[in-house]
Amino acid sequence: MRLVNRTVHNHLLSAIVYFAALAPLFSSASRGQDTPYERTFPQSKIAVEKAVRDLKSSTAGHLPVLDGFAVSGDSPLDRFQHAYYQCTVRVSSTPSGGALVRVSAKITAWYADTEASKSGYRVLASNGRLESDFLERLADTLRERTASGSANPPSKPAPPKAGSRDASAPTLSAPMPRGTDVDLHFKLGPGVSSATQPANADQHTEELSREAKSLEEILRNQSHPNNLVAVRKSGTPVFVSPSEGAKVMFFAAAEDEYEILDTNASWVHVRISGLSRGWILRSNLEMPEASPTETAPAEIAPVSQPAAAGKLGFRIEDEQVASFPADWEPLRGRTVKIISLQKTGERTADTGSQAKLAFAKSLLDKEYVELTQSSSTAAGVVVIFDSSDGGMLAATMPVLQQWKAGTLSDEALWRRCYFDPPELFGSANH
Repeated sequence: MRLVNRTVHNHLLSAIVYFAALAPLFSSASRGQDTPYERTFPQSKIAVEKAVRDLKSSTAGHLPVLDGFAVSGDSPLDRFQHAYYQCTVRVSSTPSGGALVRVSAKITAWYADTEASKSGYRVLASNGRLESDFLERLADTLRERTASGSANPPSKPAPPKAGSRDASAPTLSAPMPRGTDVDLHFKLGPGVSSATQPANADQHTEELSREAKSLEEILRNQSHPNNLVAVRKSGTPVFVSPSEGAKVMFFAAAEDEYEILDTNASWVHVRISGLSRGWILRSNLEMPEASPTETAPAEIAPVSQPAAAGKLGFRIEDEQVASFPADWEPLRGRTVKIISLQKTGERTADTGSQAKLAFAKSLLDKEYVELTQSSSTAAGVVVIFDSSDGGMLAATMPVLQQWKAGTLSDEALWRRCYFDPPELFGSANH
């Protein structure tokens, strides 16, 4: 019996020694898991809480390794993957007016067990490094802010005493008008007495007024583009041709502006928009100081001019593929190649009806070749002379094909073309 009691006693002693040896480990694990790390700071609770918010990015994130951050338990740390930590921070006031900060970290990671059924996310105990690191960063932040004077919210500075001057008051070099809420002491800067402040404010106001008047004068004197005309009054008719008996396209509003294409003594040929052109009586417009036709325009080298360009008074202004801009059955609603021309401005250049036909003929020849070689879907070619005595002519691709093949003469070609208005092209369309 005594032997049995002694044996039991020995076993109890062994168990006590065993658990006593394990006690520090359990204590460490318990502290890492449940006991927060804390530190007292002399700064106010408000200042500390602001610093904690600014360090929010440091309170959570991924851990590349667990070794050195988590307590090693009964599972090897090298079998954990995708470790993630999250710190909980609590700030409370101390009786001395400072702040007590408590930090506890929680670590989770995926444990890859040799048996797949036992794998899964587990919570690991922090060894305190994460908490200590955060408290150190917090201390550094508060120390820097204290040194710069921004750890605590700045109090409103006391107003300067009468007759005193704040040497740190900022100086603004730009003049500021009166009537603002800014204290003149800060507005005018050091070295300016209160007796001279109203006089300086008046002077600054006068300077601003002079600057405003100068800007208005500059705007008034800015040159207006010399290729635009403005309509004098609303209801001004815009005609399809330079004749008061012609069809009215629409009625323009006062101050509407249009680009000048050509002028004569009574009419101005203007671009409405895109390919739309019209004529307006010159007396209904405000003309620029020098219209484009009254001074020789600068020569613009075209991309590709026909062979006759150097002998006649026209140059290519624009080329585009668009819908036919008139009402002619063979091309109505169809896609065409449109070439817009302007006069070269040379006084000796011939721009009469025969000159226009000769220039158009060379264009039709060139365009037909280019369109057929490029397999274009254009159904015809349109030539627009942008001048008051200009007009428009058009030809279909089948007609040009017959003309190029020699089955149509030049006279027959003109008879099968479209002219608008016909009278500006002489007898070619008769």
